[in-house]
Amino acid sequence: MQATTLPNGTEVPLLGQGTWYIGDRDESRAEEIATIREGVELGMTLVDTAEMYGSGRSESVVGEAIRPVRDRVFLVDKVMPMNASRRGAIAACEQSLEVLGTDRIDLYLLHWPGPHPLEATIEAFEELIERDLIGSWGVSNFDPDDLRGLPAQPQVNQILYNPSRRGVEFDLLPQHRAQRPPTTTMAYSPIEQGRLLTDPTLTRIAEARGVGVAQVLLAWAIREGDVVAIPKASTREHVRENAAAAALVLTPEELADIDAAFPAPTRPQPLEIL
Repeated sequence: MQATTLPNGTEVPLLGQGTWYIGDRDESRAEEIATIREGVELGMTLVDTAEMYGSGRSESVVGEAIRPVRDRVFLVDKVMPMNASRRGAIAACEQSLEVLGTDRIDLYLLHWPGPHPLEATIEAFEELIERDLIGSWGVSNFDPDDLRGLPAQPQVNQILYNPSRRGVEFDLLPQHRAQRPPTTTMAYSPIEQGRLLTDPTLTRIAEARGVGVAQVLLAWAIREGDVVAIPKASTREHVRENAAAAALVLTPEELADIDAAFPAPTRPQPLEIL
């Protein structure tokens, strides 16, 4: 599995596992747990969840799934903005740790900008680091102005990014890359929640290469080697297909075809969020 390096020197795989909507159905729990574990075995050792996902149901599934392989997993969790006061963020983290059944979150993100001063949220994160409850902190859904308002550099900014959501390429991704060291970009919904799977251009490329459209989309997301994509998989077959995308390198001609179908931005655009 290809990897990139966070600003603090931690190496993480370019393909991880997202868990939005995981845990919503009890009858799917066993398969979801088996899927996450298989993904870890395939090198997708970064597992992302959030207290918001199913009001803790995703964290519960993730916690059970990674328990036997916890030392191999880079665990990412997120605090909701309304909980991200100085005291609230600490209490939220402690609650997430209890639901997860682990003693440490490797990367803790502010899910999106909210009502509490960023200074207070970061102070809470720093205390959590001192207590060894989290390894580092980052943000999610922050636009260029939001990032400039941070009192310190985040390890990660997790954002919506796929060929149909390229506005971030004009200013946000260059801003990430201009940091020294660069802030890592983490792409959620790289498949656009399935809505791109029938696109004719992507389908033609996939058929010509003998792969699935989802694999083309994942290969596109990680093509520069510094963006981490976190696709969701609900079945073991699906997670195997996702992992195989790490070996797919799109040709310049294929990338040009995707550019023609989904043009890159030519001016600033508001940050899109799902």
